[in-house]
Formats: sequence, C-alpha cells, structure tokens
Amino acid sequence: MSVRISPQPFDPLDELRRFEDALGERRRAIGAAATFVGTMRDFNEGVAVESMVLEHYPEMTQKHLERIVDTAVERWGLDEALVVHRVGEVRPGDAIVLVAVWSAHRAHAFESCRFIMEDLKSSAPFWKQERTRDGGARWVANNTPGSSDEFAT
Repeated sequence: MSVRISPQPFDPLDELRRFEDALGERRRAIGAAATFVGTMRDFNEGVAVESMVLEHYPEMTQKHLERIVDTAVERWGLDEALVVHRVGEVRPGDAIVLVAVWSAHRAHAFESCRFIMEDLKSSAPFWKQERTRDGGARWVANNTPGSSDEFAT
C-alpha cells in the first residue's frame, strides 16, 4: 500500500504505470483494478477560479490517509492500494488526487475506491483556498457531494 502527499505536479497515468510495473508477477493474480483521478476545475460555485492552494499538516494528513487505506484494505481484502494527493498551488486541469485499488473482484475494487475517495473528500485534513479570476481569494467551505440521485438505480 502506498500513500503519498506531493507538493509537485504528478501524472496519474505515469503513477499507475510505475505502481503496476512494481507489482510484477503479482499482477497476474489480481482480477480487478479501479481508479479515480480528481482534477481542478476552472470554476466553483459559479465563480471563475484561477488557482487553488491546498494546505495541510503533513503528519496528521499522512496518518489520516493511511488510516483510510488500511480500513479499505481490511474491509474489502484489497491486494494493493495507491493514493497520491497534491498540496501547494494547483491550477485548472492539474491532477489533485489519484486513488487506485487492486482486488480479486470488481465489486470490491469499485466500492473500496469510492470509499477511499469519499472519506478523503469529507474527512481528510486539507484546507483549500481558491484564487478567483477577479483577484479575490476565498476558503472553500464545502465539498461537492459524492453522489447524485440522477444516477441512482
């Protein structure tokens, strides 16, 4: 399992490729993988956003992310998990977070990937300050909801 907080931009596909390459022969025994990549939008709450700064307390945030992953691994019996999260200045289109899980079964992969992402968005100790195109700055108080009734079946 790997959790990394990165002050530098990262390419989610490169991260996945390196992680899967490191799995080597173990990859043959894994039946499913699920991934989520979150990127920064250029708007929020109807306002154009130019950039965002993500702040955190390094040790607290690292421990929280590791605890989320450990919970998912135990609950769904995951073979592997990878979380990479940006901090510092982020611009529209930049990857903010990568969550990837590997499991014997697709249901476990989908469910655990979503669990990690939803907990991360709702509970992880990150603070976000947006810089708007009009030169203002504001702290993000609410996250977007993690589910939508329009897709419920």
